[in-house]
Amino acid sequence: MFALIYDEYDLSKPRKKVVSVHRSRETAEKALETRMKKLGVRVWECNTRIVWVKTKVATGDFIKALDFETWRPGEKIPHGERYPDSD
Repeated sequence: MFALIYDEYDLSKPRKKVVSVHRSRETAEKALETRMKKLGVRVWECNTRIVWVKTKVATGDFIKALDFETWRPGEKIPHGERYPDSD
């Protein structure tokens, strides 16, 4: 399942809070857009990202990096997401 997680990219905070849970990446993307509009910020400012969760979770749960991946196994990764923005 896909989830929106709150992630400040802070190594001292290895547990990430689950903001919402979704059956598809499309619904997770819509939820992320709604969250950005509600907060009035851009995607990199809202500290929220979409991940594929390996275990069953619910909104409000906390998960560790071992419990999720950026992309679902077998999911087609967009070309622009395969390479970093910097050299």
